[in-house]
Amino acid sequence: MSRGSLSLRSLLLAAGLATSLAGIACEHHYVRVYDPYYTDYHVWNNDEIVYYHRWADETHHDRARDFRSLPPEEQKEYWTWRHNHGDHDHDHDERR
Repeated sequence: MSRGSLSLRSLLLAAGLATSLAGIACEHHYVRVYDPYYTDYHVWNNDEIVYYHRWADETHHDRARDFRSLPPEEQKEYWTWRHNHGDHDHDHDERR
C-alpha cells in the first residue's frame, strides 16, 4: 500500500466520522416523562425545558439543576405549576 493511498483512506475515514458525528449532533432528542401526580406523560424536549426554566425563575429555583435531581416534592410542585400554565400539550399531541 502506498503512502498516498494510506493518506487518502485516512482522510476519507476522518471525513466519514465527522459527518456521522455532525448528524448525531443535529438530531432532536427527547424523552417521555411520567407525571405520577396527574398520571400522564409529557414529552421532555426544548418546549418543556422552556416551561421548566420559567417555573424555576418564577419560583426562585436553580434553572440549571436537572429536573430529575429535584426532590419529589419539588417535582410535584413543578407538575402542579405546569398543569396550571402553558399549552397542556402532553404526549398525545399530534404535532410531535
